[in-house]
Parts: sequence; C-alpha cells; structure tokens
Amino acid sequence: MSTAISRGHKDPMSGPKPSSSMSNLAPVSRGIPEEIIIDNMNKKQYLKGKFLGKGGFAKCFEMTEKDPGTDTKNKEVLAGKIVPKSLLVKDHQKAKMAMEIDIQRQMRHRHVVDFRGYFEDDTNVYILLELCRRRSLMELHKRRKDLTEPEVRYYMRQLLDAVVYLHTNKVIHRDLKLGNLFLNDLMELKIGDFGLATRVDFDGERKKTLCGTPNYIAPEVLGKKGHSYEVDMWSLGCILFTLLCGKPPFETSSLSETYKRIKRGEYYVPSHITKNAKIMIDKLLVQDPNLRPTAQQSLNDPFLTTGYCPTRLPISCLTTAPYFKQERFSMIGTDTHTQDLSPLQEAPLPPVRLVISTFIHIQLSVP
Repeated sequence: MSTAISRGHKDPMSGPKPSSSMSNLAPVSRGIPEEIIIDNMNKKQYLKGKFLGKGGFAKCFEMTEKDPGTDTKNKEVLAGKIVPKSLLVKDHQKAKMAMEIDIQRQMRHRHVVDFRGYFEDDTNVYILLELCRRRSLMELHKRRKDLTEPEVRYYMRQLLDAVVYLHTNKVIHRDLKLGNLFLNDLMELKIGDFGLATRVDFDGERKKTLCGTPNYIAPEVLGKKGHSYEVDMWSLGCILFTLLCGKPPFETSSLSETYKRIKRGEYYVPSHITKNAKIMIDKLLVQDPNLRPTAQQSLNDPFLTTGYCPTRLPISCLTTAPYFKQERFSMIGTDTHTQDLSPLQEAPLPPVRLVISTFIHIQLSVP
C-alpha cells in the first residue's frame, strides 16, 4: 500500500548536517556487548535493549537513558523507534517522517502513546515513546480471538475517547488497527504509530492519498474519492467487529477479494453477537462516509452505554477471559489492581508547528 505524503515542510536537505553520533559498543559483564546510542542533539546517551517489533520503515527497541556512573535500573525504560536514513531518501519520505514527529509530539492524552523526544545521528532517526509493556491488542487477539462484551466496551470507550481528541484537534490517524493499539501496565489502551496520520488544514478538506492497512481500509480510500475523519470511524467498526467476532469483517485469502468485499460492504455478523453490538457495527461500516457516526456520537451508542463496562481489567485478561458476575468481574489471581483508575486531564495542542532545518532535523517554531 502507498503511504501518506505530507506537505508544507521546507526542504529537508537544507542547512548543515548534525554532528556525528554513531552507536558505540561497550563491553559489559559476561562478555555480552551493550550498544550505546549517543544523542548529540540533547547531550544524552541511551542503552539499546530488547527488540520489541518492526513495521514499515522502523524497528523498535527498549531504550534507557544512561548516565555515567548511574545505575540504569532506576531509569525509565522507553520504546525507541529507529528509522534508517537510508530509507528516507525521497522528499516525500522525509516529509512523512517529519509529519509523524510533528503530530506525535503534540499529542497529550491519557489514551495516546506519550512522546518523550526524538534525535538523530548520521545513520538513523530515533523517536522515543512511552513503553507499553503489555504489547498491543493484536497480540491479545492472537491469544484470545473474540473477547467478552464487557472487555470490548472497556477498550472501545478508551479508543473512542482518544479519537474524539484527535479529531477535535484536526488529526486523522488513518491506520487504526489492533497492532497500533497498545496496552500499558494498568491495561489501559493507548493509540500509537502516527506514521500515516495527517492534519485537516481546512473544514471540508478531502485527502487523496491511498494509504492504510487492507483489513481496515475504508471504501472511499479504495475508490480514491477523497477522505477525511470518517475513515477512522470505518476502522473502528472493523476493530469492534474483530474484537467481538474473532476475525476482521472483510478478511479473505485474497487481497483483491478483500477489497471487493469492502467496496460492496459485504460482511456477515455471527448470530451470537447481541443486537446492540450488531447495530453499532452496522452504523460504523456503512458505505456512505457521511452516514457514519462521529467519535463523539459513538461514545453514546447504546452498545457502550447500556451494557456493563468494567472500570479496570486484570492482567490475566491477556490470556484468559475474565469472569463477570452481577456487573462485577472476578479478579482471579494476584495480578489485579486494587483501585479504579483516576481520570487525567487532557491537554490541548500547544500553539507550535515544526519546520525542517537539516536532513530530518526538526526545531520548534512559535508562530
């Protein structure tokens, strides 16, 4: 699939290149070398740790700030997204990278992966993010397949709350899928990976880029008719269906057949799915984007408001269905939380924009 092409950035090749800060290898105990990544932009060093995963241009590793003479055990472990500059040769690739950093760094919401910083050296661009140790809903889906309705309400409410925030701040994610929905230690959902995200520059603007992930892509994107916030709502319908039914609504063994089913709106909701759940799925997966509910409207959908929704989930839900009884769930095992999660204030976007001044180097510019 084609990826998003960002506009409105200065030439990434202009200006001086940043000073070199290639990764170094330092010996540690047991003869296993540790890789140190040097951030000359911010005068810091990071210890590169466990491999977390890969996708598109990037690979992700655990990264921990390393101070000389200080034990890293007390330092926060971050997720480091590493993008080789060799894959950022064309102007639209550089602009896309800059757009991702631009959008991600301005997101401040309880259910969006927190941006912790970025830097670059001669070889790579590094994006530092909040580490979500419980991985993503994709891993959960692979282990559990279909989830219980209370669990689905729990995740969908958090997801919709974050999407309301994105859309209010004129951001379309454009790649909402199970693999981009992460879970932290408290089993809270966090939207991540803004690699295909874009801003809506004016009311009524329709984006033309063909982008997304096949099982979640909206029909208006395939039809190249122009798209906006509604594509995220279609993806939410696919996510809701997958969590309840155990597989994506349009999935087939053939990509072309999957696209045909998406364009025809051809999917089947199993008979065991409750009425309210089916109605919400049908609302989100309607072919005409103008008929889909907004994220705010979906938060008030009867499926989410009339059925039981837990305020927290035990970590055991990663592998085993929780037991619900009399609108309470059994906290089986010792890996449970003892208190409800307290609400956090969501901050509005700061009035800053980014401009490119070097190869990928980004600086704040206050208008």
